[in-house]
Amino acid sequence: MNEDWPAPESRSAAARADLVEGVSKFWMWSAMAMQDIRMRYRGSLLGPFWLTISMVIMVAAIGLIYARMFKMELEQYLPFLTIGLVIWSFVSTVITEGCQTFLSAQNVITQVRMPFSVHAWRIVYRNVIVMAHNVVIIPLVMIAFSVPVGWQAIIILPALVLLAINGLWVSILLGMISARYRDVPPIVASFVGVIFFVTPIFWPPEAVGAWMDVLPFNPLFAAVDVVRAPLLGKAPMAYSWPVLLAVTVVGCLGTFALFTKFRARIAYWI
Repeated sequence: MNEDWPAPESRSAAARADLVEGVSKFWMWSAMAMQDIRMRYRGSLLGPFWLTISMVIMVAAIGLIYARMFKMELEQYLPFLTIGLVIWSFVSTVITEGCQTFLSAQNVITQVRMPFSVHAWRIVYRNVIVMAHNVVIIPLVMIAFSVPVGWQAIIILPALVLLAINGLWVSILLGMISARYRDVPPIVASFVGVIFFVTPIFWPPEAVGAWMDVLPFNPLFAAVDVVRAPLLGKAPMAYSWPVLLAVTVVGCLGTFALFTKFRARIAYWI
């Protein structure tokens, strides 16, 4: 009697199943992220709030000096700087740590069967927790300098969701590339360091004059602008949302295509 063997699962179906199963295992990657935080600050009295203290010191140091350099009032500059640094810290850390998505989970990947996307969600959620500790600075600064917050601030919620989605595909993409080519993490870290100085994080967009309209084409500025501008009672620059949405769509589709093709090789690369 002849029996028909089931057709093997296609690579795209396997990649899609990996992503779906990864999302469903919230309990797993959230627990892993919390464990990472506990291990990182084991024995520390303040734990991750040391990052908050470091952020406060950075805001104070940069704010007092650069406010005079840019001839801006502290009441305007410090809220601008604080929000920019908090969002930049999340974005830049997700990018640099994304390079270690699979390399840092080498032992787990080679010994336990689980969706690869779990490790990407772990990176994103861990940095969301860290950002939550830093976010407490923002209302304190805004209250101290009497910055009014209108209903337009509600738009930061979809903006933060988009940042998390971008963090997911960035972690998967850079994680795969870094697993294959070990020179990528230091290159990315250097690149992010340079981008910090050419992105309006600590300097106002108006400082570049006529070039200001070009700034939103920098996706990292667009990511900061869609959160910072509404909190400051302003509208994001014209192209910030379109650029961020375009990067999200292109990044997700491109990463899914590469994940489909190379997913089966990740365990061998690490």
